[in-house]
Amino acid sequence: MVSADYLRRVAAWSRELTEREIEIARTGIVEKSFKANEFVCMRGDHFEYWTGVVTGLVRIGDVSRGGKAVSFTGLTAGAWFGEGTVLKNEARRYDAQALRDTRLAFMDRATFLWLFENSAVFNRFLVGLLNERLGQFMALLEYGRMLDPTARLARCIASLFNPILYPDVTRHLEITQEEMGALSGISRQNANRCLQTLEKQGLLRLEYGGVTVVDLEQLRSYGE
Repeated sequence: MVSADYLRRVAAWSRELTEREIEIARTGIVEKSFKANEFVCMRGDHFEYWTGVVTGLVRIGDVSRGGKAVSFTGLTAGAWFGEGTVLKNEARRYDAQALRDTRLAFMDRATFLWLFENSAVFNRFLVGLLNERLGQFMALLEYGRMLDPTARLARCIASLFNPILYPDVTRHLEITQEEMGALSGISRQNANRCLQTLEKQGLLRLEYGGVTVVDLEQLRSYGE
C-alpha cells in the first residue's frame, strides 16, 4: 500500500479523485523494483495489474518468429500501461522489459475495475489515455514502414513527450543513446549518428546522460 500523498506525486490521474477514491486506489497498489534488462512481464503472461512507471525506463515490444526484437514504445516515469489487457482480462500481447534499474507501481485488477465502474474522473482519464495510445500506435505503424532511421528516431523521441501519456515530463529526457536505439529499432552507433544530425539541425541538444528537446513540433513531423 502507498500513501495518498505519494500516490498523487507518482500518478497524475489520481490528483482529481475524491478522498474515498484515493483511499481505495492506494490500498490496491504495491511497488516493486526491477534490474536493468529484467522482464516485467512477457507475451502470454496473465499479468493482472495496471502498471505505472515510478522511476526508470520500460520497453514495450515483442520478438518476431525469426528472433528479432521489435520495440513498440518506451515508457518513462509517470506513464501507466496495460489498461486494455486488464479491462479484457486476457493474456499480455507484448513483453515489458526494464531497460535500466526501474521501480514500478502495480494496481490490482479488482481496484482498477472498482475505479472504472465508480469514478467519472478515472473514466475520463482512461478515455483520453486510450485515444492517445491509439494515435501513438497508428503513428508507429506509419513511421516504421515509411521513414529513414533519423526520422524514426526523431519521432520516437517526440513520442516520449506526449503530455497525456507522460503528464509530468519536462523538455529534458534522461536516456542513453543505447536506450534510444533500442526503442527506435536501430543500433547504438546508428542512433549516435542520427542524434548528431538532429542536433546540427537545432532540434535537440545532446547532454550527459540524456537529451533536451529544443523544437518538439519539428521532431514530431520530422521526415514529412
